[in-house]
Amino acid sequence: MRRFLATLAAALLFSGCEGRPRTGSFAGASEPETYGDGTLVELDLSSGAPESRGSGGLFLPEPASRTYAGLVRVLEREAREKEASAFYVRFGDATFGWARTQELGRLLGKLRAGGKPVVCHADTLDNTSAWLAGAACDRLWLSPAGDVDAIGIAAQMVYFKGVLDKLKVEADFVHMGRYKSAVEPFTRDGPSEPARENLLSTLGSIRAAWLDGVGASRKASGARAAMEQGPWSASEARAHGLVDELGYESDALKDAKERGKVGRVKVAFGPGASDAPSSTLAELIRILSGADERTGGRPRIAVVPAEGSITMEPGRMLSSGGIDEKSMKKTLARLTKDESVKAVVLRIDSPGGSALASDLMWHELSLLRAKKPVVVSVGDLAASGGYYLACAGTRIVAEPTSIVGSIGVLGGKVALGAALAEYGIESYTFSPSPESGAAPRAAYLSVLTPWDDATRERVRAQMSDVYELFLKRVAAGRKLGVDEVRKLAEGRIYSGAQGKEVGLVDELGGLSRALEIARDLGKLDADAPVSVEGASESLIERLMVGPNASAEDVAAAARRVEAAPPLTRVLPRSLRVFAGSLEPLLGRERVLAALPFALEVR
Repeated sequence: MRRFLATLAAALLFSGCEGRPRTGSFAGASEPETYGDGTLVELDLSSGAPESRGSGGLFLPEPASRTYAGLVRVLEREAREKEASAFYVRFGDATFGWARTQELGRLLGKLRAGGKPVVCHADTLDNTSAWLAGAACDRLWLSPAGDVDAIGIAAQMVYFKGVLDKLKVEADFVHMGRYKSAVEPFTRDGPSEPARENLLSTLGSIRAAWLDGVGASRKASGARAAMEQGPWSASEARAHGLVDELGYESDALKDAKERGKVGRVKVAFGPGASDAPSSTLAELIRILSGADERTGGRPRIAVVPAEGSITMEPGRMLSSGGIDEKSMKKTLARLTKDESVKAVVLRIDSPGGSALASDLMWHELSLLRAKKPVVVSVGDLAASGGYYLACAGTRIVAEPTSIVGSIGVLGGKVALGAALAEYGIESYTFSPSPESGAAPRAAYLSVLTPWDDATRERVRAQMSDVYELFLKRVAAGRKLGVDEVRKLAEGRIYSGAQGKEVGLVDELGGLSRALEIARDLGKLDADAPVSVEGASESLIERLMVGPNASAEDVAAAARRVEAAPPLTRVLPRSLRVFAGSLEPLLGRERVLAALPFALEVR
């Protein structure tokens, strides 16, 4: 193992190292123009801000400073230090989810409220990024050939029952709770009335927060109404007051420098940020040597991203990334023992998945909570299994546009036997037991045959037990009676604002507020370091399986770094996460705590 790592390090060493190029606004300029002695702080959001550190490449994870938690810390620091004479924010064509949009708009709005110019540029804008830019920027530039897709919000559902009937594929599903409608796309031609009512109620709450936010930040007459009447060309968007100026990045940058009387630029977030790692080799040596990059043992807050579908193990067929019980258990156990970690912020963005994995991780979170505060920060979504994890927290913080709840379980399978028979392919089940019902019971995991009534009732009983366990977990975490939780359950989803009203959320806010609460509960000052933990592993970290690893351990680690199957790259992200949450049904699991649909509100 050590020989392999040494060889790999040497190969990278001799492949050559180049200095990191300057990628800030003055990149490539030999004598940048100056307008005074002020400082322009640049925030490059064009590449987004991932929740976890797992998207930095094959060999190395993303630097913690480039994550969403890193961005929040940068914005908090800039508001506190007041070094800048102006800010320049580059959006490109990036877009953020509803909850992150609210928080970033609020944090950037604090910079704007400080009286310093906040100049922004975007190539394109949509519902969320237009809201964010409106809240953040006192002057917003848009590329002349760009557009603003301000089109109102909606959710779409697809129902497969008709085609399944034609193919003679039998969908055999059971669910607990009248709002737990994940089975409806397979068993109905359209939504049930409870499903329709629940979804429209949640969307209505999100829409109200969105339009109220736009109306408060864009003072132009008609801007609020225009957010539901696009798409708009660049010139139309300016006419409706959705943007202030049309031009290119260079125009917006010059505007920011002139207004701020700028003599120097500091890139505070993005590829050119000054705190980015100086070289790939240096970072590799750190990993190989086992050096601790986090805080040098100083008391700190640990942020643990929990993003994607929930599974027992990583690397499933339909899911890429996600929350797997084995990796999360290791992370939580380590943080429980680490005396330098005084509080943990669990950042959840998940539709759920495996009920078994959810409960096992709930247990690990409960052990962690017994030792130190666990503050849950909900991103766009903490539904079903995602909320199962959240209810283990000391406090739950969510944005008004977050989605929480979906307390319920479902399960089932599709039976292909009748469809195959249409093509002359027959299947038979052989059981050595003479008892009635022995054959369908023994074959209940088979995709060839549907359940008989007796087996379906056994699955329903199993599911009912898990549902009751889910209710008890929520009741214990939220300090409510089980019957009180039952009234809020049945698979019903809530916006963060609605969740606060019914007691599923403690406070409205984002990651920044969760960090404040964690600092208070952990008795830490405002400058206490924050580390991002439990990210998806890089290639090096996956192969470093331990000093006593066997050949089989190394081989297993190597298999885990194989490329994701094509399906995970073809499906849109929202469908990929939803498919991943249902994937345990393809294995031995028959009970899921998963959101009833793939929901991406845009």
